[in-house]
Amino acid sequence: MKLIKIFCDGSSLGNPGPGGYCAILQYQGNEKIISGGEGMSTNNRMELKAVIESLKCLKEPCKIHLYSDSKYVCDGIGIWLKDWIKKNFLNVKNIDLWQEYLAISKPHIIETYWVKGHNGHIENERCDSIAKAQALKYKKENNDNPNH
Repeated sequence: MKLIKIFCDGSSLGNPGPGGYCAILQYQGNEKIISGGEGMSTNNRMELKAVIESLKCLKEPCKIHLYSDSKYVCDGIGIWLKDWIKKNFLNVKNIDLWQEYLAISKPHIIETYWVKGHNGHIENERCDSIAKAQALKYKKENNDNPNH
């Protein structure tokens, strides 16, 4: 199995508010950056969306080292998810995204690594900057559209 490093971050302006996400995928010195956002979201949704969208980029089963400054994502994947499944996601927020994560993550072996945010971690800082830029883009789109 290929070993892929994925660094991800999410941002929300207002929480809920305009949101953005970013993921950096690294394999053998190569790098791919993905990003996007939504007009109305939460920080946790964007954190998880970054993981899901990065997994969608993989074309074969991989071993993944996932780096995030989100305890919600790292603990959700590494600790809480098994119990949530047993309890049929009772009282769990963002069920739609967690179920999408389950489906998309099946072929992969994923280990999570929590990194302290805003602490000089190069890839985390890059993801944070891009995720915020995406959220700002959606904020601007919302402000430019009087129907929002």
